[in-house]
Amino acid sequence: MNELGYWLLRYENQLLATIDRAGGNIFPRGRATDFGSPRNVLLVGEWRGIFCYAAELDRLPENIPGELMPVRSLFSLAGEEEIYLAGRAVQLLDWQKNHRYCGKCGAPTTIKAGQFAMLCHACGLVAYPRISPAVMVLIQRGDELLLARSPRFRPGVFSALAGFVEAGETLEQCASREVLEEVGITITNLRYFGSQSWPFPHSLMVAFFADYTGGIIKPEPSEIEDARWFSCSALPALPEPVSIARQMIDAACR
Repeated sequence: MNELGYWLLRYENQLLATIDRAGGNIFPRGRATDFGSPRNVLLVGEWRGIFCYAAELDRLPENIPGELMPVRSLFSLAGEEEIYLAGRAVQLLDWQKNHRYCGKCGAPTTIKAGQFAMLCHACGLVAYPRISPAVMVLIQRGDELLLARSPRFRPGVFSALAGFVEAGETLEQCASREVLEEVGITITNLRYFGSQSWPFPHSLMVAFFADYTGGIIKPEPSEIEDARWFSCSALPALPEPVSIARQMIDAACR
């Protein structure tokens, strides 16, 4: 494989981004040999009609133009398509790295031809990329929104509530449970807003609006350090515009 393409190269959990971003390009362009002929290359899509490849680097070849950046840092530099490709690349690289051996019998695995699947030839187990569904809920009470902050957020940032779907649970059940567990209130009238792949590390965010029905805000200390009602005219610091949480808040306040 040595055809011209865009390369999403990861080294020590950071992606290589070009310094010269003329034309909106943030990924280096070249051939495999230009980047030290990486092993276990994955074809992750196309951008502007050119194939995009992803690979994990054991070392950085000399004279590679660019700089290493955390995936989150790309959000301020890239457009929607490039962010999608970056998220897809890191999730597939994680999947490939974490399933080199069979989880059932321990034998080495290989990529199954024609699909993203790691196949164990010893016992036949097939491991697909992991996707973890999570529900996000923006609760409305008249012209107010309930926003909360996790200890993991940047200082001052508030967002909608969110939590992972548990085994055997519907999205609707998850939404009601997470809201009750995290802030102690009840909701009704769940309305689908949209979804977003979120590669931290392998989430699929499914976003809903909901209406407040009762209860007093009581944050769960292990999950939420603060939660309050905000009017659209006095919002706190919010997540990045690229996130579905921000898009949902913006939509509610139009």
